[in-house]
Amino acid sequence: MQRRNSSPNGRQKHERNTETDIDIFRLFGRLGDIRCEKGKTMKLKNVLIVVKDIERSRHFYRDLFGLETILDNDGNMILTEGLVLQEEKYWKEFLGKDIIPQNNSCELYFEESDLEGFVERLERYYPGVKYVNRLMMHSWGQKVIRFYDPDGNLIEVGTPM
Repeated sequence: MQRRNSSPNGRQKHERNTETDIDIFRLFGRLGDIRCEKGKTMKLKNVLIVVKDIERSRHFYRDLFGLETILDNDGNMILTEGLVLQEEKYWKEFLGKDIIPQNNSCELYFEESDLEGFVERLERYYPGVKYVNRLMMHSWGQKVIRFYDPDGNLIEVGTPM
C-alpha cells in the first residue's frame, strides 16, 4: 500500500507501508481461497483482446513479447501466456456493439528486466507506435512504458518488482 505525503516542493511522494502491504496480501490470499460451487477453485484461463487484423497482431505479440500461437481457430487465436486474439468482425457479431479502441479501461501488463533493450526493439520493429508514456521511473523505483498495440489495446511493460 502506498501513502502519499507532500514533499517540501508540494509534490506528492509515495512511501511504502509494509504492515498495510502484509494485510492486503493476507486479504488477497483469503479471497483466493474462496471456492466456487462444489468446493472447486475457479481459474482464470485467458484474457481476450479484440483486433482488426489477427495476423498483424500475432506478429506484433510474437515480435515484441515472444508469444507463440497455440491454437488458430478462424478468427480466434490462442497465444502462449493465455492471451487470446479475437477478430473484431466476430466480436461485433457476438456482442452486437461497436468496439472502442484506446478506451483505456484495462491494460495488458508485461515485465521485462532489460526495459531499455525492449524499447529499442519496440522502436525498431514498430517505429510508429503510439505512446501513452515513454520510458519513465515511478517514485518506488520501477521503470515502465505504456503504449497501444496496433488495435488500440493498452500495454504496460515494467521492470520486475
